[in-house]
Amino acid sequence: MKTVLVVIPAQSGHRAKLEAAGEGCTFLYASPGTVTAEQVAGADVIIGNVPAALIKASPRLGLLQLNSAGADDYIKPGILAPKTILANATGAYGKAVSEHALALTLMLIKKLHLYRDEQRKANWADEGRVGSIADSVVAVVGLGDIGLRYARMAKALGAYTIGVKRRAGACPEGVDELYADDGLDKVLVRADIIASFLPGNGATTHLYNEARFKIMKPSAIFINCGRGGAVDSEALYKALSTGGIASAGLDVTELEPLPPESPLWSLKNLVITPHVSGGFHLPETFERIVDIAAENLSAYLQGRELKNIVDFETGYRKCFF
Repeated sequence: MKTVLVVIPAQSGHRAKLEAAGEGCTFLYASPGTVTAEQVAGADVIIGNVPAALIKASPRLGLLQLNSAGADDYIKPGILAPKTILANATGAYGKAVSEHALALTLMLIKKLHLYRDEQRKANWADEGRVGSIADSVVAVVGLGDIGLRYARMAKALGAYTIGVKRRAGACPEGVDELYADDGLDKVLVRADIIASFLPGNGATTHLYNEARFKIMKPSAIFINCGRGGAVDSEALYKALSTGGIASAGLDVTELEPLPPESPLWSLKNLVITPHVSGGFHLPETFERIVDIAAENLSAYLQGRELKNIVDFETGYRKCFF
């Protein structure tokens, strides 16, 4: 009999769904903060993001089903045993994160952040000219589930969308042009809005450095809802404080929480949210995570193909093409 350890906040209905998918298994429920090393060592399947340090390449663990799309902490050498299958929750976060990114985009285009600042001072002030997403060139860097949803919403509002992904191919619906990642610089020089949804790995660390901010338009808006490590914080501060780009919106930062002494806090043309675009803030997201976990648990126990298996090179879902 296999043991399934669940560390997501599953209520009775969620537990019933998981237990139906894992009929015949023993289920243990905990949280990332209360789970013990003994529970992790005794699990054949784990559902949820247990602290990576507790896994210790457990030889018993056959499947680790994450509740996140990113898998940064779990693809490091020595965390998982070679036999362990790692799957993520790609597909659960598309609506929540893409809408958050679009909200940041529209806020900056229309200078709503500046009007909020003036409201706090009871100041009836006109902040001048604004832009429009319609007819803007929008570069979407990282064209997975989240990025593609964002691109399609921008396209629906009249934008010209350019996607950047690891492998070029046919343009999906909602994308006007598509480039492989070696074409990034060609795209950045053209874009009015750059929205990044990249994973965290060695290839993306400080991808947005001083040189890349310099080739962006002075009127450009930069959005990051992927991984904070993709952005060189000092380079971003310099670009925003010297007029290199117009404004930026971040839901992720290089250090989290962002330290109080970071100069980024002081910038009027930067909007920061504390990595809240995903998580379980949108209830639908959690329901989708449970569905993915139940489907993969059933598939694993029956020897069928699983969805969302993680590529250890990229940290995100494998692409079989």
